[in-house]
Amino acid sequence: MSRLVPNKWLKTNVLLRHREIVKHIPETRVYSRAVLVRMLNQYGRVVMKPCIGFGGHGLILISKLRSGYTVHHHEKILSRMSFGTMLALVERLRRKRAYLVQRGLVLASISGRPVDYRVKLLRRHGKWFTKAIVGRLAKPGLFVTNIHSGGTVLRANDALRRSLSISPHAKKQEMNRLSYLGMEALTRAFPGIDKLGFDYGLDRQGNIWMLEVNTQPR
Repeated sequence: MSRLVPNKWLKTNVLLRHREIVKHIPETRVYSRAVLVRMLNQYGRVVMKPCIGFGGHGLILISKLRSGYTVHHHEKILSRMSFGTMLALVERLRRKRAYLVQRGLVLASISGRPVDYRVKLLRRHGKWFTKAIVGRLAKPGLFVTNIHSGGTVLRANDALRRSLSISPHAKKQEMNRLSYLGMEALTRAFPGIDKLGFDYGLDRQGNIWMLEVNTQPR
């Protein structure tokens, strides 16, 4: 059975120490109020995610606007919140669980629906291979693309062409290359892993960002 490493921070921390992969990871920190304030002031938009969680459950998108703060959680969007009200809501949603704060990217989209990508690697008979590279399209009104949350699976080629109007080959090749670098780092840190799912987002300029990695990809 493949080793399970559920804690997102443990995996991210390994990848942040890789001098090439780190260039493709949006700033990610363990949640504290000071971290949240600093990153909202710096980026204007952050995603909070539970350190242990799956399927997009518990994700919170927070934006800082001139009119106040906007919080997007599941299908609810609450706007024009004061800082204090936003912080109280975050603490209520967090329920004392450990969370990460990640720079909120504006992903390339199709008809206003964000798209991301899953690269799934498997090890069989001691050798790693790429099982699949797919696109995932968010359900209308959501920023989360996970299938558990109503997202739609797309062929990666179609998703790249429709969201960015680019030739997909080079982007798929780069995501695959980064995934193998990540696999090497993670299997050194956590021996016994036999499957990995790397999640990537491409921003509107086509830059590739590694959002997180799952040791039990579906």
